[in-house]
Amino acid sequence: MTSTIDTPNAPGMPASTWRLRSDAWEFLRFAVKRLAVEADARDAVANRDEIRRSLRALETIELYWAGFGQRYVRHIRELIEQDDATSALERIGRVVHRLRGTSVPGGSDQVVDEADLAELQDDADPRTRFEVLLIDETTPADRDAIVSEGRRLRTDADDFIYDFVIVPSADDAIAALLTNPNILACVVRPGFSDRSHQVLSGDLRETIALAHDQAATAPAAARSSIPSVQRVLRLADTLHALRPEVDLYLVAGAHIEDLAGALTHRFRRVFRREDQLELHLSLLRRVSHLYDAPFFAAIQNHARRPVGVFHALPVGRGGSVVTSKWIRDLADFYGMNLLLAETSATSGGLDSLLAPTGAIKKAQDLAARAFGAQRTFLVTNGTSTANKIVHQALVEPDDVVLVDRNCHKSHHHALMLTGGRTAYLEAYPLDDFAFYGAVPLERIKRLLLDYRAAGRLHEVHMITLTNCTFDGIVYDPDRVMSECLAIKPDLVFLWDEAWFAFAAFHPVTRQRTAMASAKRLEERLRSSAHAAAYRAQRARLFDADSGEPQDDEAWMREELIPSPDARIRVYATQSTHKTLTALRQGSMIHVYDQDWALEAEYAFHEAFMTHTSTSPNYQILASLDLGRRQVELEGFELVQRQLDLATSLAQSVARHPLLRRTFRVLTMRDLIPADYRRSTRPMPLRDGLAAMWRAWRDDEFVIDPSRVTIEITRTGVDGDTFKHTHLMDQYGIQVNKTSRNTVLFMTNIGTSRSAIAYLIEVLVKLAERFERDRATRGLPEARTDDDAMPPLPDFSAFAPAYAHPSGLPDGDLRGAFYDGQRRGLIEYATPEELRERVSRGERPVSAGFVTPYPPGFPVLVPGQIVTAEVLDFMAALDTREIHGYDAARGYRLIR
Repeated sequence: MTSTIDTPNAPGMPASTWRLRSDAWEFLRFAVKRLAVEADARDAVANRDEIRRSLRALETIELYWAGFGQRYVRHIRELIEQDDATSALERIGRVVHRLRGTSVPGGSDQVVDEADLAELQDDADPRTRFEVLLIDETTPADRDAIVSEGRRLRTDADDFIYDFVIVPSADDAIAALLTNPNILACVVRPGFSDRSHQVLSGDLRETIALAHDQAATAPAAARSSIPSVQRVLRLADTLHALRPEVDLYLVAGAHIEDLAGALTHRFRRVFRREDQLELHLSLLRRVSHLYDAPFFAAIQNHARRPVGVFHALPVGRGGSVVTSKWIRDLADFYGMNLLLAETSATSGGLDSLLAPTGAIKKAQDLAARAFGAQRTFLVTNGTSTANKIVHQALVEPDDVVLVDRNCHKSHHHALMLTGGRTAYLEAYPLDDFAFYGAVPLERIKRLLLDYRAAGRLHEVHMITLTNCTFDGIVYDPDRVMSECLAIKPDLVFLWDEAWFAFAAFHPVTRQRTAMASAKRLEERLRSSAHAAAYRAQRARLFDADSGEPQDDEAWMREELIPSPDARIRVYATQSTHKTLTALRQGSMIHVYDQDWALEAEYAFHEAFMTHTSTSPNYQILASLDLGRRQVELEGFELVQRQLDLATSLAQSVARHPLLRRTFRVLTMRDLIPADYRRSTRPMPLRDGLAAMWRAWRDDEFVIDPSRVTIEITRTGVDGDTFKHTHLMDQYGIQVNKTSRNTVLFMTNIGTSRSAIAYLIEVLVKLAERFERDRATRGLPEARTDDDAMPPLPDFSAFAPAYAHPSGLPDGDLRGAFYDGQRRGLIEYATPEELRERVSRGERPVSAGFVTPYPPGFPVLVPGQIVTAEVLDFMAALDTREIHGYDAARGYRLIR
């Protein structure tokens, strides 16, 4: 989130508001301390201009945060102007200690008024605090009264406390939600104005305008014949679209009855002004609901209960550990709570994952609420299993499934198990970096139209795509689903969001998640405007006399509009543990399916029981429950910080004179061809939130800014060597993915500023070493392999025995797989033998999956014809790990 005004310590470089606020207060403390200690020093005096700039920035920012406020900042400025740096320093110290979460040392006699004294006393309260946004034009006296009343209503029995953030306008309310992640509830009073009078940056003003536009173009959630009421509802729609986890309450006098129809959709409750206690209790109760982690609580209760174990699991309650002479270190290392929480029983409130009715069911319902799904299922053995569950539930033998050939291997294996006929979609290749992008929509539409032309569209059942890819390329699921449903209205979608779970908790990234897109598409299909647009397009694309569709090229040229009767059937699988807080293998399946009860429910539960252990790991389930709690209460803050830190890393590499000579940050221009984007800026978030918002709204593909891919050609080493020898072995820096000439650095919600600083420090040391090696040992500026990396190979074709006679690309993956298991039908060939056979015109057929890591996708699948392009690519790989390839005997082939 970019700053409200230019940051004083990095001119011209947009900084997130959370960092600007923290850094500005820290800088003030340092600079004012210099004034207090060395008032006559030249550099201390020179700091006065920087101090004034920081104070101007904070005077705007503090409007959007609870606590000290704008008057507090103004008083500090007055103290400095009066040369009372000592008093100013003490007041600055209070803020810094609150931001750090530490207590103010010693007492204070620098109290300005009662409000200031209450603020100081408030810091001593150890309870977790959150903030409530109140939108209304108020006088200073009214503001003090609201804050004082909120404090008066607190009791010792309250688990949490809250402070008010009071803003006068709709624009300021949007700015507050974009700026302050501590806001968990919003109270609207009809007396607010529309426009802000604050000095805001151009980026923030443009973002506010985009938020208004988004709400204006969305189907109306509720309408009223009274203009003032409609004005309130419009603001509610805007705020809900930005931060759906923030509850909205209305405090009004007149027209409460007129709002009754809109209550359940936008406002949790409507109060009259005199109902302050009820509002107070509602705010606390709602946060307690978000805080609730039912399965984690059940595990805790189980661990505290005295029980007698006459069941499986000797390790449960520590029985086989605490009396042992030889494995006590297990309890020493992991702690007794882990052992006390282990059990095979599902009694005592622990519930069953296979047939949940209690704590697990409630935990799944809360997860569905958090991620915007109709229903959510917790998975304890990874997203590989989650993918297999969804495929088995939805795909029958001989159903045609369109699937990105570059997707995770679990999808290929799932299709083999289900017997679905696999039609591979080709992503656009990034040959310079040896990995793929994503599948262009035009290719998906073309293939669907080909099936329609062949009279086989009824066989196409599902599309599976990866959103976002390992390398951070993100689809526009709304547009993909909308145009595909225009061709086949009952198509099912599976979005593999293994690396995208965090996206549901940021106002911009959320729009490209499968669940948000499904909900938005469902709302749009119900609108009268959509029905009119559909009828107009249908008149162009269908013959008026026969009712048959016109030529396919007309369908390819237009952005297709689905029928209002199209069915929304969307599934998303997420590796929660990859991007949010959860133990390894903790995953989720999210469902938004209008035909769930009729078409999917029974088959899904059968598939879930097929692939789920009857002894699931309760610690994984508890961590998923807590991870959900965390993102509902602080997900926006964590994701915002993650994106900002990744942008800082990219900028540091791109701007450092040594680093940019050795490394190159790959941007949108490198990873997304110009045909698939309208944006021209290389890294939109670097230009501000508004630039990112426009790109994510308009472009076919965008780049997840939390990932930084760096090209390392000029180091003279390959990606695998750079990863293991230089980063991991020497400096303990872990990275997940490399290609021949790139390294992917992924930030997450646990990444810190210190970690980013350490990585930059390491990259500088490595760059110095590579430059020194080139100078002293005469090494080339870059690797000069005689054989450059060949192009990435497209999927060749299924062999005739497994292909469909229509000539369309789907094949029998299961039949080929099991043929490849029969000893009498297989043979082996070394790469040299195989190349010679291909050169003679033979068409060898792969008997299994061949998956090199990296890049991590099957280069060959069972039943695929082996081509020279595949062999060239495999020969050029310098990877250590290839699944399905026998180094001694070579490739496994079907005779």
